[in-house]
Amino acid sequence: MFNDKFLKWLATLATIVMLFVQLGGALVTKTGSEDGCGSSWPLCHGSVIPSDWPIETIIELAHRGVSGLALILVALLAIISWIKLGHIKEVRPLCITSIAFILLQALIGAAAVIWQQNDFILSLHFGISLISFASVLLLTLIIYEVDKKFEATSLVIDKHLKIHTYAVTFFIYFVIYSGALVRHANASLSCLSWPLCHSGSTGLPQTFYEWVQMSHRALAFFIFIWILYIFIYAFRNYAKYRVIKYGWTLAFILICLQVTTGALSIFTRVNIFIALFHALFITMLFGLLCYFIMLILRSKRRNQ
Repeated sequence: MFNDKFLKWLATLATIVMLFVQLGGALVTKTGSEDGCGSSWPLCHGSVIPSDWPIETIIELAHRGVSGLALILVALLAIISWIKLGHIKEVRPLCITSIAFILLQALIGAAAVIWQQNDFILSLHFGISLISFASVLLLTLIIYEVDKKFEATSLVIDKHLKIHTYAVTFFIYFVIYSGALVRHANASLSCLSWPLCHSGSTGLPQTFYEWVQMSHRALAFFIFIWILYIFIYAFRNYAKYRVIKYGWTLAFILICLQVTTGALSIFTRVNIFIALFHALFITMLFGLLCYFIMLILRSKRRNQ
């Protein structure tokens, strides 16, 4: 039994801070605070401490501070995990991925401030930091030995569930990208009805912004149906494996919450708290799906 309390506390803190990085990025975009520090990076309006403190500057500086703290914590977590748990097959790749993607996220964030990237490039920012978050989350689950607690070490997963898990995780990344594009392209309120773009009208979208919004809704609907199917399949065929049964139950709950907050974002005209919950639920869902993939890879090695 692994019992390094410091590493467990560090992993927990790093995961929480990475979650705040995700929410902070969504907050910056939703409040239009991307230019809160002008075109200066890492300085703010050319100064270490700006003379003016409008709310946009406070939000942008807070996001930069949390991101900087996350970089330090993730680097520390990766180094210690590499040293103490490097014998576990997944640990070293996760350490490399977590650091590489948080650095890439920082570089894209800096480039966006300095060179004003287009919406399609900016939309990658959330997805890239999401991969870093998932890597840190998986490291944390390994450190806490969640597999042993849920008897996942004896898990046997059939080919059907494996294929669907891989495919839905890959596809949901495109759904997440489309959602980020909705934010960055300022298309959140291009359609003021839900689920249709215009109440009582079933016609095709008319503008670029409507296409962005409705494309995201269509992808989100498809992923909802897909996860519903996998949840039913897993619940029927994996009742004896708690990690699969409860895991896919949680996945279905999260996608339901995701769809609900997506609809509420329209009805409330993008209430900031609803928007942050929307980002939170998809972050948690993606991390959970990545955990399923890790279980599949471990199951595959045992069956070889």
